[in-house]
Amino acid sequence: MVADFLRRTRALVVGLLILLAGFGTADAAETLLARYLGAVQPGDLAAGADRFGAPLPNAPLVPVYKGDTLVGHAFLTSDFVNTTGYSGRPIHVMVGLAPDGTVTGAKLVDHHEPIVLIGIPPAKVNAFIDGYVGKNVLTLASQSASSPPVDIVSGATVTVMVIGDSIIRSGKKVLQALGAPGAAEAAPTVTRSLDLSKTGVEAKDREDWATLVGDGSVRRLTLTVGEVNAAFERTGKAEAAARPEAGDPNDSFIDLYAALATIPAVGRSLLGDAEYEALVQRLKPGQHAIVVAGQGRYSFKGSGYVRGGIFDRFELVQHEGAIRFRDRLHKRLGSLAAAGAPNFPEIGLFVIPEEVGFNPADPWRLQLLVQRATAALDKAFVTFDLGYQPPEKFLKVEPVAAAPAAAAATVAPVPAALAEQDAAEEIPLWRRIWENRLFDVAILASAILLLTGIFFFQDQLVKRPALYERVRTGFLVFTLVWLGWYATAQLSVVNVLTFANALRTDFRWDYFLMDPLVFILWFSVAASLLFWGRGAFCGWLCPFGALQELASKAAKKLGVRQIAVPFGLHQRLWPIKYMIFLLLFGLSLTSLATAEKAAEVEPFKTAIILHFVRDWWFVLFAVALIAAGLFIERFFCRYLCPLGAALAIPGRMRMFDWLRRYKECGNPCRRCANECPVQAIHPDGSINPNECIQCLHCQVLYHHDRKCPVMIQKRLKRERRDASQSTGQSTGTVAEAKPRAAVLTTDPATGHLSARPEGL
Repeated sequence: MVADFLRRTRALVVGLLILLAGFGTADAAETLLARYLGAVQPGDLAAGADRFGAPLPNAPLVPVYKGDTLVGHAFLTSDFVNTTGYSGRPIHVMVGLAPDGTVTGAKLVDHHEPIVLIGIPPAKVNAFIDGYVGKNVLTLASQSASSPPVDIVSGATVTVMVIGDSIIRSGKKVLQALGAPGAAEAAPTVTRSLDLSKTGVEAKDREDWATLVGDGSVRRLTLTVGEVNAAFERTGKAEAAARPEAGDPNDSFIDLYAALATIPAVGRSLLGDAEYEALVQRLKPGQHAIVVAGQGRYSFKGSGYVRGGIFDRFELVQHEGAIRFRDRLHKRLGSLAAAGAPNFPEIGLFVIPEEVGFNPADPWRLQLLVQRATAALDKAFVTFDLGYQPPEKFLKVEPVAAAPAAAAATVAPVPAALAEQDAAEEIPLWRRIWENRLFDVAILASAILLLTGIFFFQDQLVKRPALYERVRTGFLVFTLVWLGWYATAQLSVVNVLTFANALRTDFRWDYFLMDPLVFILWFSVAASLLFWGRGAFCGWLCPFGALQELASKAAKKLGVRQIAVPFGLHQRLWPIKYMIFLLLFGLSLTSLATAEKAAEVEPFKTAIILHFVRDWWFVLFAVALIAAGLFIERFFCRYLCPLGAALAIPGRMRMFDWLRRYKECGNPCRRCANECPVQAIHPDGSINPNECIQCLHCQVLYHHDRKCPVMIQKRLKRERRDASQSTGQSTGTVAEAKPRAAVLTTDPATGHLSARPEGL
């Protein structure tokens, strides 16, 4: 029978793998444009449009028609430009473009940005994209240093900057491919390249800082407090203008410098011989690097690259391409070697990725993004440009031979899905994030090891009630403060729904590895389900659960009267959380986005992730649940938590029963049932593993010789035996005193049982 079961199981698994492989093959053969075109309607990309035409043969474009009238073309931004965001994978936006270059519609069709999935409402990102509708990409492409054309979404800076830039740059490329008037770049009459015969310098000819700045080898951008305040006022955003940068208007806001380090004369002067030679050895043929240095009250690096591996306050722009630097392309420098160089607090050497096609002889600019908080979670942004043109003395200028007319009129095919290739060549983002959070990973791993030790050696702990109480309270404080409010590692039913959806569609481990702490927690939860059910997480590692229990402890100490829910009513209330989970799971099968919105029944995002800084109705809901927990301990955990329900279902597979019981439990003693914080112990003394949070309080009572009647009887017998032995030794004889039986009595006020010697 077992062999037959294994054979059938193996056949089923093989069949599923073959089926999934077939899906994967079909999906790979499908073009990106065709795949995502089905996610939009013609009217989404152009008002009044009613149908799509046949794809163009020489470019990934689809005509959009209103009746028989061509109103524009639909295209995917990632087919034309690099749209790689935080996740290291492309952000796919479907755009409708009119023949004159006006954006007629745009829709985000796919992304894997963890910064958006964690807490940024999709509506904000969609509103940002809608802001480009009605704007002309040629006009936007001609603008440089100014306020961004659309308000940037605070908290998702890099993501929306990638989206905005990709709409503009891909739109211009589309117009060029279509031969639209004014879109084509003027044919160059000369070519510029670095003149290697002029770039070497001897040691005695090292250029000092003043010379480098004076001849343009190093370019500078200076901003004062007054200039920045004026720029925010020009945005027209009252909330931004109302929070000006403090200080004298003439105070320095930032003093920013940039140079092309791969010009040997410049690189050797700024880096010194040893650092320059190390850079040359590191670079691949045709690859280049820049030096950026800054001082003042504003940091051009910021801290975003520490959290996510990408610098979000500046980018390098050349022609139609924008380059953002990741942490692996950056090296911090302590000082510059040029004589007279200021002592900059921030200096970075940034390597330009080889695949972007950077031309060191052409002009480029650093675009600096300056942000200002306008509310607790909102920011306004303005940009400033630092332009760079290599000095003529380092360039070789040659005339361009006239190209044949036929060749000039030919439209080259547009490369497709550049970002897919880029992402494959880069170090995965999840790995960089793990490297940056090794300290946090070590802390969480230590906490999980400690909790494992608590469970495996629980008998030694619960026999010491005072120690147990200190350990449990301390662990709950750690879970709430560090794991929850600091590290924001709060698991959610959304994680369960996303995982289930990924199993049905395009499962990828790297997607779930984006947050190392959440991944480690899920791994530990999966393992603990086999040993202790859901209680290891719900009772010890859930930040919101810890918040409820700590608040309840404080309420009890303040004398808040607790409400005892009758067990019959309790039995009819705890299934509610299973109903909520099944409803959410059913919604996720049709629309994961709808299920994620409905999952706001969990107050985790409000109370833990966003620290109660949210719209008032979310805060009111979370506070109401915590307030209910002051009167009914862990009210949300008992009756409403869909995550607890989701974990309880596989938790039924646990292999061990660690909680010890006496035959007297439930008949006649019900002390454990009365004191269980979630009423997981039935009146008959049995423990419901689906509801148990493994707090171990019943095990403290199990060993307590002042509260458990069974242990009280054992203690009394032991005391009488010791007393009789002591009396016999004092008289020189062994007294044979018959021990009196202990009598169990019930406290009419609490229902607790106690034991006293018979006859007392």
